[in-house]
Order: sequence, then C-alpha cells, then structure tokens
Amino acid sequence: MRAGPSQEEIRKHNLGTLLRHVHLGGPTSRAELTSLMGLNRSTIMALTADLTAAGLVREELPKDTGKAGRPSLVVRPESARVYVLAFDVGVDRLAAARVGLGGVILDRRVAVRQRGSFDMAQVVGILAGFARQMLRKTRPDTVCVGAAAAICGAVRKSDGVVRIGPNIGMEETPFGEELSGKLALGLPVNVGNDANLGALAEHTRGIGQGCRDLVYLHGDVGIGGGIVVNGQLLGGFAGYGGEVGHMIVNPGGRPCGCGSRGCLEAEVGERALMEHAGRNGSDAVGRDSVRSVVDAADRGDVVAQEALHGVGNWLGLGVSNLVNIFNPEMVIFGGTLREMYLGSAAQVRSQINLGTLGASRENLRLRTSGLGDDAPLLGAAELAFGQVLADPLDVLSRHTG
Repeated sequence: MRAGPSQEEIRKHNLGTLLRHVHLGGPTSRAELTSLMGLNRSTIMALTADLTAAGLVREELPKDTGKAGRPSLVVRPESARVYVLAFDVGVDRLAAARVGLGGVILDRRVAVRQRGSFDMAQVVGILAGFARQMLRKTRPDTVCVGAAAAICGAVRKSDGVVRIGPNIGMEETPFGEELSGKLALGLPVNVGNDANLGALAEHTRGIGQGCRDLVYLHGDVGIGGGIVVNGQLLGGFAGYGGEVGHMIVNPGGRPCGCGSRGCLEAEVGERALMEHAGRNGSDAVGRDSVRSVVDAADRGDVVAQEALHGVGNWLGLGVSNLVNIFNPEMVIFGGTLREMYLGSAAQVRSQINLGTLGASRENLRLRTSGLGDDAPLLGAAELAFGQVLADPLDVLSRHTG
C-alpha cells in the first residue's frame, strides 16, 4: 500500500493552491482563502507568511470596508517582481511579453512576420531580441521563473517538437530547444499549440471563466481548436488533441494544407473567405483583409455577404459536430473567427439548431474571445507559470539561488 502524503507534500500542495488562487483570482483576503481552501486561519497565516518571505505575494490592509472589527489582510501577487516570458508565433506576426504573476502584461513587443518558409534563425533571433530588450528594463530584484511559446502547429507534448505547422512552414522543428538556447537564461521554453493555449487563457482569464466545459476556436489562416473538459485542457495521448480544423466537414471539398480535402479550415479559413469574396490578389491576406470583407458585408456588399454566409454554414456544421460530441457550456470564437462569426452568426446558429441534439444545445452560449489577439500569448504565460504554481518555494529558490 502506498503511504499517505507527507507533511512536506501537503505543505507544498497547499502553498501551490494558495498561490494559484491569488494568481488567478487577484487580491484575496485571508478570510476568503480560508473559505476557498477549507483550512483554518492559522494554517492560512503560515502559508501566506512563507509565500511573503519568498517574495511571491505581499499582504496589506484592505481599503476601508465599512465593517466593524479587525479587517482581514489582503494577499496580493508580487506581479512586478515575479514574471515569465511568453511568446506567440503566428502566421503574420511574432509577439513577446513579460507577464507578471497574476497575469499582468508588464511589457510587450510585436513584429510583422512575412509569410513563406519558416526561417528558424530569423524567428528565434527576433523573439530573443525582444526578450533581451524587455529584460534590460527590469529591476535587479525581479526574477524570471519560466518561459513558453504558442505555435500554430501540432506540438508533441513529450519534448515540445512542432511536428507540423502547414500554415507557417514548420515540420519536425525543435523550436523550444532553439529558443531556449538563444535566450541563454538557463530556462527551458515550453511549447504549446496556440489554440490550446488560447482555450486555457479564455478559461482562466477570459470570457470562459467559471465554465467547466468549453470549446475555443481560433482563426489564423487555418482553424485551430482547444477543448476544456471538466476544467482540464484536453491534450490527447501525444499532445495533438483539439485539432478540430482538420475535422472533415465536406468530403471531397477544398484542398487543405494537411493534404486532405474538405477540412473545416479549408472550408472556413482565410483563403476560402477571400476566394468566395472574389479577393484573390496577393494583398488579400491577413487579419485586415478578413475584417475588410466583414466591413463590406456590413455596408451591404452582396458578394461579401454571400461569402460570409457560405463560410458561416460550414462553421456552423463544424460547431454542431463539436457540440454533439463534447456538450460544451460555451463555444468561443477567437482570432479572425471573431469577425467571421459576427458576420455570419445567423448561419452558424441555424446550422446548430438543425444539426445538434436539443438537449446538448439548450444551455449553449456562443461568444467571441474576451482576450482578443492576446489569448494565445496569455495562454503561453499560464503554461510558463505551471512549475512555480506547482512548487512555489522550490522553483523560486532555484531561480534566485
């Protein structure tokens, strides 16, 4: 029989749980933490004292509560002191941010990425350069406790290798290893699929807070998906779970970059919308081009309206399949799908009403991303914070020792 957890294991778990509450929920009183964690006041006081001594949180008196008696101290994350580096590699842009404990973006850099073959040295060089710029502006007492990157491709969870990213020209690419070496901070760079990390961010900090089951769909030339089931991100056996963009909705339909035909991203993605709208020139690419079609449809352009209605029908069919399979409480549209959904909401809802079980859709909510283009970047930050939230004191001692 396995022995029960030791006192040290219990303490580590409680420290991580308390820090996670403050990291995700913001400033929280000791009294609230006592209720949330089901521990007595003296235990909460000891835990907060340990985290305060480590420089992870600080305690302060609350503003006037208007109540009689001694107020409960408020525990705040030390956002300015403890931070991670987060990166986002998209089809058209590169982004980097320094994100403080509590999810606060302290500094950020964005650059345009030219489409075409993937130039590892160039991309890694730009992101590492951004990181160095941000690090030069930090105070001496700050500490970086992790780094992670969001990539629009299928990422193997065992080693972070990007197996395939057809829309950015990546294949069997050890991106995290290369970026870690270029940063030279002694930190591994964790890598995750951008839509999975977008789902994580929307679940913890965005429009999906409080939802235990949700589907996040992200548009960026192709279509990616992240699925949260019972509060946990669905990763799959090797890490490729959630690749809903390659769900076939139209057998024998438009060719897809993955080699198949009729995938959701082939019928709904940027290329399909532009072709249906008659905008096939070299300038008809990118988020601004998608938005221009939506704007034209709003102004009464019949061709743009028909293009949006067409992709909206396929999008609705794809969402219907996901609703029937996962019975989510919410479906969130992010990236360029925000605009596409808003321009074709009637078609999407019509397909859902036709193609889903009544019981599965009766409480379904359709929403656009609360975090906008920052969803994958903030999801990468959450991935980077994972270790310090699991074992706060050990991780901090290793990075400050």
